Parts: sequence; structure tokens; C-alpha cells
Amino acid sequence: MSFSSFSKDFAESSFTNVENSFITKYLPEANGDAVRVYLYGLYLCGCSQEFDAESAAKLLKLPLKKVVEIYTFWEECGLVQILSREPLFVEYLPVSAAIGKPKPIRPEKYAEFNRELYKLLQKAGKDFRPFELQRILEFLENNPMEQQAFLLVAEYCVKKDGARLSSSHILNKAEKLVREHKYTYEQVEGDLADYNAHEKELSRIFTLLGIYRKPQDGDYLLLEKWTAAGFETGAAYACAETLKKGSMATLDALISELCEKKIFSEADAREYLERREELADIVFKVGRKLGVKVQNPRPYIEEYAEKWSERGYDGESLVLVASIGLRLSYGFSELDALLEEMYRLGIVDGDGVRAYCADRDRQLRLLQSIQSVCGVVKKSQATLDMLGVWRSWNFGDEMILEAAHRSANAASPIPYMNKLLSEWKRLGVFTPDAIPEAQTPIKQSAPSAVKSEAAIAADARSERERYYAVRRERAMRHAERAIAIAEKDEEYRAAEAARKKGEIELAKAEMYSPETAEALKAELSEALARRSRALARLHLTERDFEPRFECVKCSDTGFLPNGQACDCYRK
Repeated sequence: MSFSSFSKDFAESSFTNVENSFITKYLPEANGDAVRVYLYGLYLCGCSQEFDAESAAKLLKLPLKKVVEIYTFWEECGLVQILSREPLFVEYLPVSAAIGKPKPIRPEKYAEFNRELYKLLQKAGKDFRPFELQRILEFLENNPMEQQAFLLVAEYCVKKDGARLSSSHILNKAEKLVREHKYTYEQVEGDLADYNAHEKELSRIFTLLGIYRKPQDGDYLLLEKWTAAGFETGAAYACAETLKKGSMATLDALISELCEKKIFSEADAREYLERREELADIVFKVGRKLGVKVQNPRPYIEEYAEKWSERGYDGESLVLVASIGLRLSYGFSELDALLEEMYRLGIVDGDGVRAYCADRDRQLRLLQSIQSVCGVVKKSQATLDMLGVWRSWNFGDEMILEAAHRSANAASPIPYMNKLLSEWKRLGVFTPDAIPEAQTPIKQSAPSAVKSEAAIAADARSERERYYAVRRERAMRHAERAIAIAEKDEEYRAAEAARKKGEIELAKAEMYSPETAEALKAELSEALARRSRALARLHLTERDFEPRFECVKCSDTGFLPNGQACDCYRK
């Protein structure tokens, strides 16, 4: 014994610490005598004076035999260790180290519980194995949940799962409630009432999404997550209606998008989703027209479509401008730059856009004619703008082509044409027959007797480019004629429209609802089959829609894929 000790008054004014685990896990299952013995013994552990078991039993008004039985109970719980029974000497163990409730489960304690559980299992047509029932009883032994509360959990799972009922699902649900400190019948009933209310909400969401299964715990967790974020249930219905077909994960992604934009109410959600659907449709149509496959429309909507729409461009106008962009080999960024220029010029309404595109179409056709005369001329916005300037000088196509013929041998035909046309404008010459006789041979200044190696190389390059430009133009005209013939056929047009729509829907499904992709693939295959039948009736093939290049090695470009010059030149 130590040479010092607390006085009696000091000891009585101090405290005995009881671990919370004892209160939450063990106290509810023990009777009053067991709790009194445990606490008094715990108190005596902190006292320095000698105090035997008999004295303690008398003080607690219990027989010594009863005290020994109680400590045997606590030993089975793992809270004490009996070092000696005569005389009784007990060592208290940390509650945190205890491995559970008494291992021997008393059958009479769970007789009524087992009868009620068996009735519930009969309703579901299930028969749990002995080890499954043992796990349930061990759960009740090791947790403070009331037996009636657990039966309520089991009844809920029976109604929810039916023939798919499992002991694991019941235990998982009960463990979740224990973690939330819901142990009594009233607490569990309140929690399950919330679940039943949410089940109606989830059932409607499942119907809207085309999901044919019962809600699982993960579905409830998603619903709780949306509610906690402030997202209204009606807004969730609106999102499900928009998707039409999909999964809960797909719906969660869409709702997360709305939450990022601080959209939580049903009215705001419906307005946003309707707008989003319109913009997504525009993105898919523009992408299709440009030859760009769009998987996820969201980045294109946020970067381009929203801006275009806010500036007043409708879907029809944007597709029309995209058709011009296709001929200029534009992507979304180049098309955006073109629309930026049009907006700066005040070209926004439908009539203005149609007039602009019609003018651009005439310029492109004129440019093709210039290319057939002068060879390779870069098809760019700058070149088209120059054609517009020449027309503003009151020159018709006939005069512009006359300038092209006179510039055919120039290393840079467009600058030379500009020089000729500006000279004619200065002289007031606007028809070919009005060109002064002295200027008729103005095609190109006569080559000097001695040319530099650079000039010779430039002339040879220009000649080569013209040669291949003519060949490519011939190949493209063949494909354009075939497309024009097909588009005049009503059956082909319907099948082609179904194909385009199917590809757009499939692209959406691959991103938002993968489980519907197979059905959409089947629909797309049917549209392709109808399209093939129409082509066969028109005596056309897919190959007819492709340019028929004379040289398959270089596709009439003059250069092989490895960058080397093709040997088909003037072959």
C-alpha cells in the first residue's frame, strides 16, 4: 500500500467515471440489481480502504450468492474477470475492450421474439438457416435495440423485398438505425415512416425513368442527399421526365448539374431543363452539320450554344451557318468566330442570316470556279471576304472570272486578281468587252529570259496545285450529284432523318442512360436498313456519296500520308 491516501471526505467528494459505452450498450439490457452491483464495485475500485464482498452485499441488501451470479453475468459480457469466488475477488476490465454480451444466449429470453420473426418469414415464404438466426440473436445481444423495434425492421424488409428477403438486409438496416442511435420501437417506427413516404417518391421517379425494380437503400440515400442539398422533390420529378429513360446515377448527375447552378425549385428546374433540351438539340444538329461527333453536349452548351442563343440566333439559323462552316472545314471554335463577326455586323435575325448564307453560298460557288481556273486557292474566310469586296466594287462574276483567267499563271492568283480588278475599277471597266485592247494581254507579265530557281519552283508548284485542284473538283461534283438525287426521294429523306435522329439519341443515351443504348441501337439499325433499301431502289450506294478520286493513294492531293509527293502527277 502507498504511504499516502485520500481522506474519507476527499474520496466522497470525488467522482467515479463510467464509460459511455457501458451506458449505451450494456445498461439497457441489464436489470437494476446488476447495474447497482457493477457501479458499486466500480466505485470500490477507487477506494483505498478494505471492503469485502460480504460487506458490499449487505450494503446493497443482496445475498452474496446473488452478487456472485451478477458478476458472472458481467464476466460473460467481458466487463470483469472473476479472479476468485471464495472469497469473491473481481477485476474490472475496460468497457472498450469488451467483446460483447454474454456468449450463451438464453433461449427463453427470445422465445416470443423467435415466434414473431418466424411469422414474418412465413409471409415472405423464407426460411432462414440456423446461422442466420444466430447472427440476428447475437445482434440483439450486442446492441441496445429493443426486440419489438427489430421486428419492425424485419417487417419493413419483408414488405419491401418479398421473396428476395435476406438476413443481411435486415441486419444492415438495423445496424444503420443503431448507428443513428435509434433503439426504441417509437424511434424506429418514425424512421421507417419516413422511408415509406420516400418510397412513394422513389416509385414515381422509377416510373418516369423506366426502372422496373423496388427501391434499395442506395436509392433512399440519393434521395436524402438531394433533399439535404435543398433540391425539391418536384424538381427531381422534372429531371426524371427530361431523361425519360435512365438510371439513378444518371439522374444524380443531372441533379448535381442543377445544384451547381443554384437551381433547386421545381419551376426553375423545369425552365432550365426545357432550355437545356433546346440547346442540346441545337448542339447535336450543329455538330452533325459540321461533321463533329458530340458525346456530351454540356461543355458545348456552356461555351457556345448559350451565348449564341442569348444573342438571338435560333436553331434554324445556326444550322444554316453551320452548313457554310462545313464547306470551310470549320469546327465549333471557328464557327463561333464566324458568328462573332456576324453579330458585330448586326446579322442576327432569320432573314439576315439567310441572306448572309445565300451570299456566302454564291461566293463559295464562285470560289470553286476560280479554283478550277487557277488551281489551289485557299478556301478561307479572308478569301470569301475579298470576293465580297470585289462585288462591292460592282464587278459581276463574269469580270471576276475574267480576272481569274488572266491570273491563272501567277504564283499567287488572288493578289494578282485583286491588282487587275482594282485597275479596272480605276478605269471604270466593268464588262469584259470594255477592257482596253492594250490591256487584253495583261494576263501576266512576260517571263524574263532568265528565271531564278525560286521562281521556277514556284511556277511548278502552282501548276501542280492547279492540276490536283481540277481533279478534286471533278471527284466532288460526282458525290454532290448522287446526294442531290437521293435527297429528292421521300423514302430516303425519311430514313436519313430517322438515322440522324437515332445517332443523336444514341449519343445522349451513351452519356446519360447507357442501359437504353441497346434499344436505340436497334432503332438506328432499322433506320439504316430502310435507308439502304431506298438507295438500292435509286441504284445508288454509299460509295456514290464519296468523292471518286482518280488516285486512291493520295486522294488527288498530290501527297501521300507520309508527306511525300505522289507519283501520279501527269502520269
